[in-house]
Amino acid sequence: MKKKLEKPMTMLEKRRLMAEKMIDEMISNMKEMQKEFEKKISEYTETIPEKLSMDVMETDDTIIIKTDLPGVKKEDINIELTEDSISISAVFEEEVEVEEANFVRKERKYGEARREMRLPEKIRVEDARAKFENGVLTVELPKVEVKKKQTLKVE
Repeated sequence: MKKKLEKPMTMLEKRRLMAEKMIDEMISNMKEMQKEFEKKISEYTETIPEKLSMDVMETDDTIIIKTDLPGVKKEDINIELTEDSISISAVFEEEVEVEEANFVRKERKYGEARREMRLPEKIRVEDARAKFENGVLTVELPKVEVKKKQTLKVE
């Protein structure tokens, strides 16, 4: 069996291989750093509250909105109204129950959550009411009275 003699690498080929190896290592390190970064970001974003979920109901004369705000204090709820929109924000406070304890899992959401929505009909802002019981916010919005149509006789 004859052994094929390999041609020795030129200096340029050696440098090219070294550069390729360095680039491969750099890309591998960057991918690892990206994974760590994404892990840290997801740990942070998992505790940010999502937008508030709302049930919107309608009767002949009222729009009723309900949203669950578990653990929120009444003072930490803000409602802003216009004749055709509503904005509700609430602050979910982080409670430190045991100072020496480390979290094994942290899934509860903390921070401010907000929701803005266009209303299906115009409302009387000055007559709106809100109540907060057992972690549920209920907002009652009386509709603007729609005047009956009047027929105009052409002369």
